[in-house]
Amino acid sequence: MSQFKKITQDILRKLSNNVPQASFSVIFWDGTKENYGAGTPQFILNFKTENAAKRMISSGSLGFGEEYIDGNILVEGDIDKLLQLGSDPSLQNLKLSLGTKINILFHHFKTLNTLINSKKNISHSYDLGNDYFKLFLDKSMTYSCAYFRKENDTLEQAQLQKYEHICRKLLLKKEDTLIDIGSGWGGMLVYAAKNYGIKGVGCTISKEQYEYSKELTKKEGLENRVTFLFEDYRNMKGNFSKLVSIGMAEHVGKKYFPMFIKTIKSLTRLEGIGLLHTMGHEFDMPEEVFTSKYLFPGYYVPSLAEIVNLLGKNGLTITDVENLRLHYAKTLDEWTNQIKEHSEKIKTIIGERLLRLWYLGFKAASVNFRYGTSRLYQITFTNGLNNSLPLTREYLYT
Repeated sequence: MSQFKKITQDILRKLSNNVPQASFSVIFWDGTKENYGAGTPQFILNFKTENAAKRMISSGSLGFGEEYIDGNILVEGDIDKLLQLGSDPSLQNLKLSLGTKINILFHHFKTLNTLINSKKNISHSYDLGNDYFKLFLDKSMTYSCAYFRKENDTLEQAQLQKYEHICRKLLLKKEDTLIDIGSGWGGMLVYAAKNYGIKGVGCTISKEQYEYSKELTKKEGLENRVTFLFEDYRNMKGNFSKLVSIGMAEHVGKKYFPMFIKTIKSLTRLEGIGLLHTMGHEFDMPEEVFTSKYLFPGYYVPSLAEIVNLLGKNGLTITDVENLRLHYAKTLDEWTNQIKEHSEKIKTIIGERLLRLWYLGFKAASVNFRYGTSRLYQITFTNGLNNSLPLTREYLYT
């Protein structure tokens, strides 16, 4: 037996002892198989090469992810259980190799969200072709956490319910002007215009999202009410009664987060209401390297404390914070189910490697929302004090 195989087995035994309820099998690169835990294996982890196991141990989630998408690590059975097991401290605390640390640092500086880099970063994540996104998103092409009022709500219902929930939090009315920073495929503004009669402006730096949004306004007959711009949020001007940003804050980056909040302040009318819908953590966390490198370059998830502090410093008064953690886990499950169902079609559009990448990314995110440190916050605020708001939250649910 090689020395490295023995090291790998020792790590797996320690992991199994730390999480005794987990039962799994491992097939090693030499064809041998070993069982861990009691009972029927919940999943089988197959290392096709010795190097795949070495990369997982030396590079953590980055190494595992890279070897998985290259097909050098295979998983049969319940991948959720494997990913849940992977969050155990005995794996998380393994020291990364010097080469991995240098790679991480280089990638961080390469993808800083400057005006030039931001367009490249967003294009990498969102310009994969609308035909791809249509295969796993709902009809509204909404690519953010949905809002499930009932366990058996469809994804389409839940996304429309999310828009309605936000509209109510913003206390939208016909005379309102609404800006959507990071407007995606246009779902939020179209919903608000159709159901509340607002006039709106949205901005995105994804070319495909921009073109789709423009066509959507024509199709819905909303060209006089809704305008979409192919523009970076830093260049937006105006003074709006209401502001929303859904799933955009994660793409700003730590260095530019203060500027993002200042921009929100400048675009919101005095006493106006805004809502920030963003992933977050309850405390500062290190960058999730695999996600940042392969799925969302320039990606940064702030802590709730960081968001609250910056809002306060800019005179934005928080009126409500809601954590939709389990709603996002369920949304991600819906997406992965669709990816699995349409895997052959998706393969023809983006290839097998990217199919494995996005499937793993969504699965890992779902597990992290259910069992890890990921949160989804909806933070409502006003620009300065607004003493005319309702005294209770009853207006959200009646």
